[in-house]
Amino acid sequence: MPDLQNWPTARLLSTAARLVEHAWNEKLASLGLTHAGVIALEVLDAEGDMAQAQLAAKVRVQAQTMGKTLSRLEAHGHITRVRSQSDRRSQLASISELGRQALESSRELERNITPGGDAGADELRDRLATVIRRLGTTRWGGPTVPEAMELAGNEGLSDHG
Repeated sequence: MPDLQNWPTARLLSTAARLVEHAWNEKLASLGLTHAGVIALEVLDAEGDMAQAQLAAKVRVQAQTMGKTLSRLEAHGHITRVRSQSDRRSQLASISELGRQALESSRELERNITPGGDAGADELRDRLATVIRRLGTTRWGGPTVPEAMELAGNEGLSDHG
């Protein structure tokens, strides 16, 4: 194992994020979810029905990427899609009751994913939020982090690759 004490903070953060994401996705698989699916469900649960393009914009991913995520969610019964009455070319995604149950289960999994539990969690969360805000402003061009990150912050920081 490499000497982690000599690694720069950015490498530690990046490696830890990937490891947490992989561990979380392994646990989410039992629910038929991925981290991207959880973020989409959180937005749909908080804000209601919306078109794929609107949802993609809110979580800062390409519409095509969101389409794949929504297809997986629909296949597992976590969402339903219906043709929009105002724009017949698009479909509105809605979280289903099964999706709400899976979302609640995913929140419990997420709370318990990191070793060491809550030791120093508040300070770590504050520092991570600062990194996300500073780098997110540059990357996404806005004054705040994506809405999905803020929603995810209620239950623990999430990333959506």
